[in-house]
Order: sequence, then structure tokens, then C-alpha cells
Amino acid sequence: MKIINDPVFGFIRIPRGLLLDIVNHPAFFRLSRIKQLGMANVVYPGAQHTRFQHSIGAFHLMSLATRSLQRKGHFIFDSEEEAVLAAILLHDVGHGPFSHVLEHTLIRNVSHEDVSLMVMERMNEEMRGGLTLAMKIFKGEYPKQFLHQLISSQLDVDRLDYLRRDSFFTGVTEGNIGSARIIDMLNVVDDRLVVEKKGIYSIENYLVSRRLMYWQVYLHKTAVAAEHVLINALRRAKALAARGADLFASPSLRYFIYQDVGREDFERSEEALHHYLQIDDNDIWCSLNVWQHHDDPVLSLLAQNFINRRIFRVEVSDEPFNAVYVEDKVDDLARRFNIPTDDARYLVAQKEVGKDMYNTCDDRIEILEKDGSIRDVAEVSDMLNIETLSKQVRKYYLCTQRTE
Repeated sequence: MKIINDPVFGFIRIPRGLLLDIVNHPAFFRLSRIKQLGMANVVYPGAQHTRFQHSIGAFHLMSLATRSLQRKGHFIFDSEEEAVLAAILLHDVGHGPFSHVLEHTLIRNVSHEDVSLMVMERMNEEMRGGLTLAMKIFKGEYPKQFLHQLISSQLDVDRLDYLRRDSFFTGVTEGNIGSARIIDMLNVVDDRLVVEKKGIYSIENYLVSRRLMYWQVYLHKTAVAAEHVLINALRRAKALAARGADLFASPSLRYFIYQDVGREDFERSEEALHHYLQIDDNDIWCSLNVWQHHDDPVLSLLAQNFINRRIFRVEVSDEPFNAVYVEDKVDDLARRFNIPTDDARYLVAQKEVGKDMYNTCDDRIEILEKDGSIRDVAEVSDMLNIETLSKQVRKYYLCTQRTE
């Protein structure tokens, strides 16, 4: 058994066998070199925790959830419990450096969920089929659907951990949800995960906390702007590579910069996945540190921005920015830095962000009444109404290079 002292939940025990083999696997340990919150640390310096820590925390909450359900008479085979614990350990194993940055810039049409399944399949071969059941549960192909809901739903242990963990490390106390109380209130009816009525206040707090964490942390305008400095630097590096420029990069990062890599490359050979699993936050930091001194003024400027925390200036609007207004910004930057207009576009970024508190089109959070009936949380809550819960707040960010 391996014991991990987690700052959020205390001692977490990983039993010997399949689960410990996963934790000790290089593909999983790579997550210790990938920050959980990407660039949020430019706003919240304490946000230095990793996806490894998050995955271990989600594993802990999953073990509490399966035990709670078993105490309430829901039979879960030992093999099913091990499989669902394995699945939650590996749910983020396909994440690239700086959260979602890589999948949107250097790789086409491949999400981290896609890569997670590819990694599971490779590990399953190494472990002689030991992850077969875990993969079925992960994909929602196993008859007991409530096990899949514990991994992926609007009230899964993934969210229960990251909200509490991110709140802890950022210091944003509004996100400190009662994860233990919510887990104790979970039940299963007709193979669906439900929450007992007496847990309604914890669910209300969870939904409000989730909304606050998204706007205060995950979609904070400064964090978004910092992320776009990185995205534009990588895009510029890739454009220069296409022209034959010589760029410093680790071998695996170089693979993605100098080639057009898409889903078909992952499906065709093992090379793409091999290189993907070799890169982490350190590859990006090291390359940008060197690119500060590159001959290309745009790449050099963006790299200096990133290394020295010179974040893009941000304008926020409830409506899309006028195209003429954006073009004027580009032209002004081109004049100020004496660069072509097309190059100046790397100094500007636009992002549309939107988040609802509760998606009524997704799987629902269902409340188990004392009489055995089941109702949607939006119908039960006397604090939240359906319009408030499902309303999607949408904002538009215009990020531009600072000139002062």
C-alpha cells in the first residue's frame, strides 16, 4: 500500500495491485509536471497544484462514494469498485501542458478525453487487460450507469475534487464545497445517481460555488489573457517552423511544432501518442525562455511577455467586438512595433466565454424525495429557479499587446 499525504483530504491510501500500478506508471506520474489550473497562478500565486494531485483527490472521493453507496445496500462487486477507481485515476491522463492549450494550438481535432482513452488502451495492453472494465465504465458502456455518472456527470467526483482543491490553493473560499456531505447524500434509484432531499442545501451551495469559481478563477480575464499570450506564441512558433526557421524545442515538442499533427496521426501510428506523453509544462517553459532571444521580433516579444508576466491588456464586453475596432487595434500595433499587419495579428486575441450554473440539456441532478419520488433540483430548490440555474452568461474578451 502507498500512503499519500494530501493537503486537502489528509492521508490517502492506494492499495497494492492495479491501482498502485497506475499511480506508479510514467504516463500517470507525468501529471505531476502539469499544473491543474494552467495560467491561473498569474492571478492566484498559490495555484501551483498539479493534475496528479487532483487525480489522487478524485480517487479518494470515489472511494468514499462507493463505500457510501454500498452501506445503503447498493451492491458493487470488488472488481467494479477497482475498475471505477482506476477510471477516475485515469480520467485526466490525456491532458497536455497548461491545461487545454496544446489541444487547441499544436494538435488538430484531438481532445484530452480522446488522448486519455488512447493512453488507457496502451496501458491496458501493458497490464494484460486489467483496465478493460475501467474503460467500459469510463465510456459509459457498462450496464451500471451510475458508476459512469460518478466519473462524468453534473455531479461527479471529478468536479467535487477540483472545486474544493482549486478553492484551497487559490484562496477563493467561495468554492469550498461540502464534498463529504454531498457524497453521504448520494443514492441510486433505477440505476441513476440521485441526491437525498436532506442534501439539497449542499447541492445549492455546490451549484453557486461552481458558478463563482468559473468567473473568479477559471475564466478570470487575466488568466485568459495570459493563456492567449502562450497560445499566440505557440502559433507563431508553428508558423515560423513552417517557413523553415530554426527553433529550440525538446524533441517531442519539436515534433508538434514542425509537423501538422491531427487525429489521423494518432490513429495511424504510436509516434504521435509517444511524443505527446513526453511533453509537460517544463517543455513549454524551457522553449519560451530560449525564444525570448529569437531573431523574430513577434516570437521574441510574446515569449518575453510570458516569461516576465507581461500579460495582454483585456477589454470585456457583453457583445462581440466590432470587426473594424479590432482591425484598428491590429493596425495600431503594427505601426507601434514596426511589423507587418499579418504579424501584428499575433499580438491580438479574441475569446468568447460562456458558462451556465446548471445545464438542463445535460444529465440532470435529481433529488430523491422522502416519498420516493424523484424531481429535478431546479424544481425542488426554493433558492434557485430554473431560469437562474440554466441561464448562460456570455462575455467577450479582447486581448491586446501592452504598449506602455
